[in-house]
Amino acid sequence: MTTVHEATYELLRSLGMTTVFGNPGSTEEPFLKDFPTDFTYVLALQEASAVAMADGYAQASGRPVHVNLHTAPGTGNGMGSLVTAWHNKTPMIVTAGQQTRTMSLFEPMLTNLRPTLLPEPYVKWSHEPLRAQDIPDAFLRAHATAVQPPAGPVYLSLPLDDWDEPALYTPAPRRVSTRVAPDPDALARFAGLIAASRNPMLVCGAGIDRSGSWAEAVALAERLCAPVWQPPFADRVGFPQDHPQFQGLLPPAIGPLAEKLVGHDLVLVVGAPVFRYYPYVPGEHGYLPPGTRLLHLTDDPDEAARAPVGDCVVGDVGLACAALTAQLPATDRQPPAPRPAPPTPGPAAALSPEALFAALAAEWPADGVLVPETPSNLSALHRQLTITRPASYFKMASGGLGFALPAAVGIALAQRDTGQHRPVIAVIGDGSFQYSPQALWTAAQHRLPVVIVVPVNEQYGVLKAFAALEDTPGVPGLELPGLDVATIARGYGCTAHQLDSLDDFREAFRVALHGDGPTVLAVPITRDVAPLL
Repeated sequence: MTTVHEATYELLRSLGMTTVFGNPGSTEEPFLKDFPTDFTYVLALQEASAVAMADGYAQASGRPVHVNLHTAPGTGNGMGSLVTAWHNKTPMIVTAGQQTRTMSLFEPMLTNLRPTLLPEPYVKWSHEPLRAQDIPDAFLRAHATAVQPPAGPVYLSLPLDDWDEPALYTPAPRRVSTRVAPDPDALARFAGLIAASRNPMLVCGAGIDRSGSWAEAVALAERLCAPVWQPPFADRVGFPQDHPQFQGLLPPAIGPLAEKLVGHDLVLVVGAPVFRYYPYVPGEHGYLPPGTRLLHLTDDPDEAARAPVGDCVVGDVGLACAALTAQLPATDRQPPAPRPAPPTPGPAAALSPEALFAALAAEWPADGVLVPETPSNLSALHRQLTITRPASYFKMASGGLGFALPAAVGIALAQRDTGQHRPVIAVIGDGSFQYSPQALWTAAQHRLPVVIVVPVNEQYGVLKAFAALEDTPGVPGLELPGLDVATIARGYGCTAHQLDSLDDFREAFRVALHGDGPTVLAVPITRDVAPLL
């Protein structure tokens, strides 16, 4: 007799989902018993870190991933990271144990009272099977749902007494296509509007990187001879930042962004929302300057529906870019002037973020992968460090802290499992670092050569910038004295150094790139607060 337990593991094996991220609990142990030797369990010390590790792993490997959480409390712990996975459009099956069916009527300890509602609205589908025999098929549906564009997390609540029940059968894996072609008539209309434009602009977003379409985006940009911008809050980079047509990052507010569009009669946004604004700073032009038309290509129907302006074509952005390029005539427009070189930091008694990131850029490996979470200094990081290869930049799209450190661990693990071995470097502010330091233990246990650079300014600098913008003086809780980042890292088994000069940092960074485990480099920087806009 094949049990539900055996049938489920066989299905997961056939789907290639043999890596499980989690933190086990009593309601999950019946699922995890007799854990197969060809599976890998990646232990995180807190559920939020488990979800973020899985998020990084899925994005870097290009495959859906399985996270196992501890009923309602574990789901609650993981919710912040689940919100990020939703906004990152990460294919993920989240399972959580449920109390035994036999006692469920009386709501014993650790009962998940509303299991399908708890993770809403940050999952594409949530389900608790009505009978044990439906669990394998529920996994199959969850897998198909998670990978469909826009990809995202799904949630299964699984009673602990279901696993030894007899299975009806072991479902065969199903192949589900994940590329949806855009409407050819709508694309032809877009091509006509673009061809007739005098001064178009191209905005290339994270969807291009997710779909593996850098080459198609570059071909379209070069056919247009148009300036290329990165949208606000992009969680992935969709265009080579060393390309001569690349102009930089658009600001994340209505008025300042609209000012960047002045003079362009057409803006084509590819693989990004229109737009992710924050904070609220209106301008005289509204969302678009007079005389500017916006066209939008996305694989996400919700993204298309909520855009405040513009016409949209929904479909695979790589296919859309290739089709548009084929339909557009050659142009006699001159390409835009390259963006100015980044500022060269001058000598100073204390390290500025600009100087630290310039030193980091000077040592950056050609195939390096950046995982940033330093909100107050992100603009300086972008000015100094350019992303020139696909799948080289992974940032949280939700705005919630705690993603980068565990995500970097998951990305490094995916590099190892897929045989890529690209260096993974996280740049994480000392405030952000405190949200998920437990992930360092997992990195140390797996001997993952992750380098974590921590600019230390002993404050929530980005919140001070918001306080200035919002005219809210006297906000408490923005100072972070007394944190010893290097000692915390050593406590989790990592190599760690505090470095007070650029020469020491550069030397330590070179050594860390060739380490056989995680290294944390804490660097005190100036406390100047850069303006948000």
